[in-house]
Amino acid sequence: MSASITRHCLMLDLRDAPAVIAQYDAYHEAVWPEVLDALKASGIVDMTIWRRDTRLVMLIETEPDFGFGKLVAGPDAHPRVTEWNALMGSFQKPLPNATTGEWQPMKLAFNMNAQMRDA
Repeated sequence: MSASITRHCLMLDLRDAPAVIAQYDAYHEAVWPEVLDALKASGIVDMTIWRRDTRLVMLIETEPDFGFGKLVAGPDAHPRVTEWNALMGSFQKPLPNATTGEWQPMKLAFNMNAQMRDA
């Protein structure tokens, strides 16, 4: 991975309903092109979402100038991106102790390469 790429890890929960989980998975098998374009335009180089039951973990690799504010669907966002965000929000619920149902950043606890490089 290039030194200029930054990694981020975020978590979120889905509502605990088999139909909701199935719909979420199905939508992510073919994410709308406008959403993919918006992610790329925000500075995201790669994104993966992992799921275990209702728990989601998102790993993203970004350009150095990336900021999470670029992901907010504001008045200039493509209508399909705004629609996607609302749709995905209907499947999600806040993590325990979170004040919103939005993706929550995780704190890096261990990095093998960094420790081996510093040893």
